[in-house]
Amino acid sequence: MCTPCCVSQLACCCGSAACSCCCNCCPKIKQSTGTRIMYALYFLLVTIICVIMMSPTVEGEFQKIPLYSQLCEKLNAGEDCKTLVGYAAVYKVCFGMSCFFLFFCFFTLRVNNSDGCRAAVHNGFWLLKFIALAACCAGGFFIPEEDIFLLVWRYVGATCGSIFLLIQLMVLVEFAHRWNTNWSSGVKYSRFWYAALAFVTLMLFTLAVGAVVFMGVYYTHPEACLLNKIFLGINGSLCLIVSMLAISPCIQKLQPTSGLLQPGVISVYVMYLTFSAFSSKPKEMVEINGVNTTVCVFPFNSGLEGDKKIVTALGTVILFACILYSCLTSTTRRSSAALRVCRNSEPETERARCCFCFGDDTDEYDEERTGSGQNVMYDEKEATIYSYAYFHFVFFLGSLYVMMTVTNWFNYDNHEIEKLLDGSWDVYWLKMACCWVCLFIYMMTLIAPMICPKRFEA
Repeated sequence: MCTPCCVSQLACCCGSAACSCCCNCCPKIKQSTGTRIMYALYFLLVTIICVIMMSPTVEGEFQKIPLYSQLCEKLNAGEDCKTLVGYAAVYKVCFGMSCFFLFFCFFTLRVNNSDGCRAAVHNGFWLLKFIALAACCAGGFFIPEEDIFLLVWRYVGATCGSIFLLIQLMVLVEFAHRWNTNWSSGVKYSRFWYAALAFVTLMLFTLAVGAVVFMGVYYTHPEACLLNKIFLGINGSLCLIVSMLAISPCIQKLQPTSGLLQPGVISVYVMYLTFSAFSSKPKEMVEINGVNTTVCVFPFNSGLEGDKKIVTALGTVILFACILYSCLTSTTRRSSAALRVCRNSEPETERARCCFCFGDDTDEYDEERTGSGQNVMYDEKEATIYSYAYFHFVFFLGSLYVMMTVTNWFNYDNHEIEKLLDGSWDVYWLKMACCWVCLFIYMMTLIAPMICPKRFEA
């Protein structure tokens, strides 16, 4: 049993065979899914390395390793490997990762099925690609004129990171529409889906309203936090407006599947961004009873170092989840339609499912039985399931978004990953802008069929 597994893994690492687990009790996996998971693992690995590079805590633990200083000297990495930590090191590593994905973006242009040699490289040769990725990341440390590189790459990263945020917002809007369309298709066959729709919608709006109340209580103050009061009122009002618009007769006539589930998803995400923006704003001080007191802060984080670590860890987990979800789901052909604000799928063709994000498994594909491991379905013999080039382009943008987020965008001087949630006006305005862009995109998907009806005819 071990020998066939080793052979299959060797073919995966050094050949064009699809990736699979050695355990034959694992469910079947599609070649397209396995490939995207492997690229996501590469992406996650480099992201973790960047987080470690920005953490003085981890750096201090490394210095306790015996012969650590001698090893740094042999690597010409400076005293205590200073050149391998800090924002400059993160810029160089992310430069290498972005170059890796940008190369594959151009390399896989116009690949239409998995039979060609370029598709074979995309879907296999994982060990060789891992070595190439490591070489690209290491090569960033040999770039001359470091000061000029860091200055130019900072603005490139800010531009591409903002584009990634825009794609992420579009994908969120498309996800909300797909969720509603899929579950609505099951309403006429079973009351379960009607109850599920009603329950989830109720929970989403409960969360959104609860978030407004929570921020109104803890992130506003009678004598301070004026911006928080203004933007909380604006964002809450806009969420109410789009919710009413989604169920208005004029929208229902053109989009019968439009309901409250989509604005519920959008409202929760906007409230999360608003909360994140308030948490990112520099602290405000107010004199209360002759004592300067910090106001408009997270109530469970004041004065407790343990709570601060919990909030930071939660923010990092959310960051990883958003990046990986956007990279994996925004590259399917159906998800790419969100960029055109076009939804022509008819509910009759949908099969209501709880797990609807990654496609339907009812289609028949060629299946390879490994005998001792996970069975692989080759689902791209006739045509690719997703655009390879666009997939790598999203990862290219995601690499630069990670670079900018980990280094706190333009506030990189003396920045530490433990201070990821500390105050920054740049991050505050960026997240507020994301709230408004997200609401604008969703509103456009509602009114676009009214403005250009011919384009949205089925």
